[in-house]
Amino acid sequence: MDIIVKVKEVKGSCPTFKVGDSFTLKAGYQLVSDGPVCMHALSSIMPFYNALIVSPPCVLGLEGKTDKDKAYVQCPDPVEHTGGGTVIFEISRR
Repeated sequence: MDIIVKVKEVKGSCPTFKVGDSFTLKAGYQLVSDGPVCMHALSSIMPFYNALIVSPPCVLGLEGKTDKDKAYVQCPDPVEHTGGGTVIFEISRR
């Protein structure tokens, strides 16, 4: 099963991602992307991607308010203090 990670929202200014960007984690370990992927963003996804392959987001407490089949996480940049950009990721299984 593949995991698709899509940029849902950007708070502030992110030098790597814009809304709508996406990348795929194929077969549980291959990162596939047409553009750059931020290493800081991966740190917010890494604890969950294997679990999301076998479990629905609600089991991990990551489900969306309206779409229970998608998980949501954000990158660790505290935009209010750094002036950078916090990215919200929508994660789905395929």
